[in-house]
Amino acid sequence: MLRSRIIPCLLVKNKGLVKTVNFKDPKYVGDPINAVKIFNEKLVDELVVLDIDASRENREPDYKMIENLASECRMPFCYGGGIKTVEQAVRISNLGVEKVALSSCALETPEIITEISQAIGRQSVVVVLDVKKTLFGGYDCYILNGTKKIKGDVVELAKQAQQFGAGEIVVNSIDNDGKMAGYDHKLIRLIRSAIDIPLTVLGGAGSLNDIKAVIDEHKVIGVAAGSLFVFKGTYRAVLINYPSVEDKKLLNQR
Repeated sequence: MLRSRIIPCLLVKNKGLVKTVNFKDPKYVGDPINAVKIFNEKLVDELVVLDIDASRENREPDYKMIENLASECRMPFCYGGGIKTVEQAVRISNLGVEKVALSSCALETPEIITEISQAIGRQSVVVVLDVKKTLFGGYDCYILNGTKKIKGDVVELAKQAQQFGAGEIVVNSIDNDGKMAGYDHKLIRLIRSAIDIPLTVLGGAGSLNDIKAVIDEHKVIGVAAGSLFVFKGTYRAVLINYPSVEDKKLLNQR
């Protein structure tokens, strides 16, 4: 059985590293390049960097920032934010980025998933579903940093992304973002049972036990976290951290 990847997810706003709670109130926590250098030393499995305002502000990806991050990374690197065209995705891929993450464009115009996967390879195309609970126990999907709701059932949107050529789905819980109180296992279960491609889950990790619980129950390929790998202790002091090699082995014991 494949070993689950343990993935730090860094949020970028105005070129700075930030952390949010429920996609709101971004708190500046440092320089993303410095974080990448530390993660290099800690032998991180993979790194995800998301520019949280690029699509909402209707601007192109910051190619210089991406190039700087990619040149520093010593691990597989996935970038998302502001990607709307095949040309943008190809340009980012050519900068040394292994995966591009799509959200707004993929959900509003799913044909773009096919076009980008044909251009850079299906394994390099990730579709991100930012999901929030409804009052009646279901789930809605949002784009533009959680500001615009997308019509359609979340499970069907995941299936649609797979059908159009996504190589991986990232499901991100808006409700659990930054809370460090555990993942939404019901949501993970719904998506995991609906798709055949790799799934990465994000939103809610507060401890390595939370990661272990996801791996044990859902056998997902990727478990991502933001706050857990940026903050330390009760007072959430900024300290870039990551499980040791031995801890990762324990997390993947089943």
